[in-house]
Amino acid sequence: MPKIAVLFCLITCLLVYTGCKTSNSAGKQTTKKTGPVKEKWHWNNPKKQDEVAGYAQVVKVGNTIYVSGIPTKDLSPEGIARVYKALEKCLNAFGASSQNVVKETLYTTDIETVKTNATVRKEFYKGDFPAATWMQVSRLYEAEATLEIDMIAVLAGGNR
Repeated sequence: MPKIAVLFCLITCLLVYTGCKTSNSAGKQTTKKTGPVKEKWHWNNPKKQDEVAGYAQVVKVGNTIYVSGIPTKDLSPEGIARVYKALEKCLNAFGASSQNVVKETLYTTDIETVKTNATVRKEFYKGDFPAATWMQVSRLYEAEATLEIDMIAVLAGGNR
């Protein structure tokens, strides 16, 4: 490997390791954040995240909204409707609705019951369905939960 390539690799590693330090107008070194700008929402929590479990209910990066899973132990149509109402509240926190959802992931311990009650889901999306993955799992984070749904939504202006 040419010496210049080795030098370039070392400089790149050093910049990554030090957090890309730069100098400000006063000549002091500052650390430049290189991650995405995140806006968060978490059930009226002033810190906008749950520091016990270590997550935010909703994270917005650019025009994309990521909604953490909402669980329930009630697989009746009413229980599933409550999950979708909670998801709608999450979307509304950033001015979105079910029409902005582009991806849904549904985890359940009883896929047949969820399939039987899928009309609730269809009503939520009003005929404009996102890409979706449904899977049956042996257990969810909350031990008594039988269903959890998460989503990704895109606000207007997100198309290229």
